[in-house]
Amino acid sequence: MKLNRETASQAKSYPSRILQFGEGNFLRAFTDWIVNKMNQEIDFNSGIDVVQPLANGMVDMLNDQDGLYHVYLKGIKDGEPIQEYSLIDCINKGINPYTHYEQYQSAILNSELRFVVSNTTEAGISWDENDRLDMKPQNSFPGKVTALLHQRYKAFQGDPSKGLIFFPCELIDRNGDILKKYVLQHARKWELEADFLDWIENACCFCNTLVDRIVPGFPKDDIQAIQEELGFEDKLVVVGEYFHFWVIEAPEWVEKEFPAKKAGLDVKFVKDMTRYREQKVQVLNGCHTGSYAVSFLSGIDTVREAFENLETGEFMRDLVYDEVLPVLDGPDKELKTFAKKILERFRNPYIRHQWQSIALNAMSKWETRNLPSLLHYYENNGMLPQKLVFSLAAMIAYFKGEANGQHYQIQDDKWIMDFYKEAWAECDGRPISIYQLVEKVLRLEKVWKRDLNEVPNLTISVSHYLFLIQQVGMRKAVKAVLHKNNPLMQMS
Repeated sequence: MKLNRETASQAKSYPSRILQFGEGNFLRAFTDWIVNKMNQEIDFNSGIDVVQPLANGMVDMLNDQDGLYHVYLKGIKDGEPIQEYSLIDCINKGINPYTHYEQYQSAILNSELRFVVSNTTEAGISWDENDRLDMKPQNSFPGKVTALLHQRYKAFQGDPSKGLIFFPCELIDRNGDILKKYVLQHARKWELEADFLDWIENACCFCNTLVDRIVPGFPKDDIQAIQEELGFEDKLVVVGEYFHFWVIEAPEWVEKEFPAKKAGLDVKFVKDMTRYREQKVQVLNGCHTGSYAVSFLSGIDTVREAFENLETGEFMRDLVYDEVLPVLDGPDKELKTFAKKILERFRNPYIRHQWQSIALNAMSKWETRNLPSLLHYYENNGMLPQKLVFSLAAMIAYFKGEANGQHYQIQDDKWIMDFYKEAWAECDGRPISIYQLVEKVLRLEKVWKRDLNEVPNLTISVSHYLFLIQQVGMRKAVKAVLHKNNPLMQMS
């Protein structure tokens, strides 16, 4: 049975109060799911008009199902596996502004419109010198936003109540600030009214946000069984993990207008999101990047398998609890609760997260996600965090491209791969040669933004672990670093 509003008689309708740029899997499994929950739990009474940000997209598929689809959540809840379906009925229509500009303009000038949500990819919030006010529509997302705000400003004669609240979900730091900067830049370039710029400042709110939910997307391998279970032919089923977290940096009045917490959702409004971003980057992303080489070179392919392995699982937990959490800002209880939720996600039996996908561009990731923890730990304790040091040595070993006689593919910037190819070719395996290799790696200021050889004892410590890995293999080396009294730790 085809899914639409005739066949799904339980589907409800809501006034369009949200304009959403992006029709992809993430927004449909995250923000649209959240709005759906708010409608059900606290009568938020808000529908969504979805705008296709690029000329080619999938709003036609969305309209073909009257905006309906199912979110299939799979993961761990309170330590137990969970699977649940939700029918999402908050989307009213999909709009392609490249082919139906009048419909797009009508949505822009909707008097009930209050919120704008977006996920136009990290490249979406960017400056396009060629955008003009008279384009229908503009090329860039900031250009579109500037034009739509100007239309509202003129249509409602500068009424401050017709300003909009923006929740950009693009994965860039300070996404709301950057969007607002480009909007104002377009307004000035297009020589728009000074009063319009004041209206943007005073009637609109551009919120910085941080989003977190793994969304594998359309379950093509299991879709037939899923559709049989649903009883509908749903071509837009989207799979996501049960965990969700949304941090929104905004004034208190914005939370009152978007009271997601009252619906029991893990949406947190804050005055400054800096520490929450650091928590996510250094705990979740940091554990991934800090563990990928240790796990992969131990012969383990996925995050779940590594977390459930005796040695690599212990390594991951120790890295987070002993070396990352102590250097983060925030209440100890809150940080441990956050870490527990993160690590619980690693056990998700329904998501196969490959270490080699995490290994992509590992050097720049390690600098962003792990180096701050290492440096802060040293500053606070006057000693080096050994799991992070071992992680750095493991990453250098990974860039050799060979372990236990087996070769594997490395993906990174060409200059980095060329650097390691030459550096490993010059290394003969002796302790002094290993030390010289590590010295070269730590001297890469292009990656580290400084010469890491200047960090006391770091070069010798990384060299010690790298030599150990080369001599006995990763599995035995991990055991040694976990148990300091292991005789292998005396090797030099």
